[in-house]
Amino acid sequence: MALPLHLRSKLPHQFNSVRTFIDAKVKWVRDPYLDFAVEREKDLKQAISLKNQILSDHSKSLPISVASLLKPHLDLPIPCSKFFQKYPSFFFLFQPSPSLPPRVKLTPRALSLHREEFTIHSSNPHRFIAANRLFKLLMLAGTTKLPFRLIDKLKWDFGLPPNFVVTLLADFPEYFQVCDIEDPLTGKPELGLEIVSWQKELAVSELEKRALRFNPSGEKVKHIGFPMSFPRGFDLEKRIKEWVEQWQRLPYISPYENGFHLSPNSDQAEKWTVAVLHELLWLMVSKKTERENLFSLGEYLGFGAMFKKALVHHPGIFYISNKIRTQTVVLREAYRKDFLVEKHPLMGMRYRYIHLLNMMPKMRKQALVMDSGKRPI
Repeated sequence: MALPLHLRSKLPHQFNSVRTFIDAKVKWVRDPYLDFAVEREKDLKQAISLKNQILSDHSKSLPISVASLLKPHLDLPIPCSKFFQKYPSFFFLFQPSPSLPPRVKLTPRALSLHREEFTIHSSNPHRFIAANRLFKLLMLAGTTKLPFRLIDKLKWDFGLPPNFVVTLLADFPEYFQVCDIEDPLTGKPELGLEIVSWQKELAVSELEKRALRFNPSGEKVKHIGFPMSFPRGFDLEKRIKEWVEQWQRLPYISPYENGFHLSPNSDQAEKWTVAVLHELLWLMVSKKTERENLFSLGEYLGFGAMFKKALVHHPGIFYISNKIRTQTVVLREAYRKDFLVEKHPLMGMRYRYIHLLNMMPKMRKQALVMDSGKRPI
């Protein structure tokens, strides 16, 4: 089992300083299935964020002028008012009276889905699993702590409730504690989260778990390869293919171990970096995230350009999609075509939200209603 960073020794791994990667360009080939898996979630995160803002108000509605202030924070491609009009099955515009400004609230169907989502977030099994995911994220950080600004970037991908600090952390005092962290760039203190104590039973990666299932002796498997697949039309150059085969046979260093003693340009360091990226993506409910989220985390953890190199060198493990106005890193093995192999309950809810967003009412054009906020009959 892995130990916390401050207790971990620099294990002598072979190929510590050997770099044999072929200096050849690894081409990017579009994967239409994974592109679709990313693209179908267009506007989903923004819609859910707006939903949560609307429901946070005591009236369960917001003035459109107030909602419009959220546009830069939610990375909306269009003004909020147009966004609401774009999805009339999800948002309902109304005007309580001629003297009051127009407001927005959720449609009954959207509110019904929210209640189901809330039930999932409130269930004890989900809360325990969500806490474990967050705990393992902190264990992957060398200092076992992260600033809240980085956790906030990843909370959607990790399936955490929007106000997880209040609704989740307080129930796990044996797991987490709030702490002060010094910003490595500015030197200023900022609030962060750290684990109370190392849990060695959780310091096992997904790939290590799989290897143990097929190892009757129960001993740690030293050589673990990464599942790889390529889209139709993709073909690695022979010399790159030979390098990948040799690289796969290198010792597997757990992402919960400290691999920074390895030469950063070595093949072994790259395999450890890929192990960290693989575990991060596997912990996410959708097995994908925006590339900038990974780069921000990697920069904070000290990986520098290592994350970027690993993603470029291993298109059979990771896919980078250019859809929906950003770049998204997808863990290939988690998908069969455009479907998740293991679908988390929250992903089931998100697909239902997508279905509702894409529904078109009979009356596509939605006028402001001069009444108490109810739909016209």
